[in-house]
Amino acid sequence: MNHAVKQVQHGSFLTLHYRLSGPDGADIINTFADKPATLSLGSGELAPAVEARLMGLAEGTRTSFELAAGEAFGHRNPDMLQRVKLTLLHQLGDPDEKYSLGDVVQFPTPDGQGAYAGVVREVGSDWLLFDFNHPLAGQPVTFEVHVIGVL
Repeated sequence: MNHAVKQVQHGSFLTLHYRLSGPDGADIINTFADKPATLSLGSGELAPAVEARLMGLAEGTRTSFELAAGEAFGHRNPDMLQRVKLTLLHQLGDPDEKYSLGDVVQFPTPDGQGAYAGVVREVGSDWLLFDFNHPLAGQPVTFEVHVIGVL
């Protein structure tokens, strides 16, 4: 009997190890040392540009590819830089909290169901400038993958 090697298609359920690294080569996500990830292709768990490169890979493939600046996490959006008054931050969180450059602060989504993060870029007298862009927006990334199983 001839068993065709399974290939990744839209909607495939995958078991895979993957490593995502930024321009400095440091790991952002790395499952190789831990248990593999399982995900369904097309469900939005991976960036569309990453999913596109997984299409057609055969089970057992181990490969690595570069994603150009902005391809994986979008380009930096200047509208995602926003000033937030300290009075509002104190209402949302700890009134005694001290903020400094580079701090990552979690904000609740308007529906209160989730959270999103902003990085402090400037500290003013009564405000902070937050950057709500993805930390890797506008940066090239490397995606290394080992496709363990395709269902």
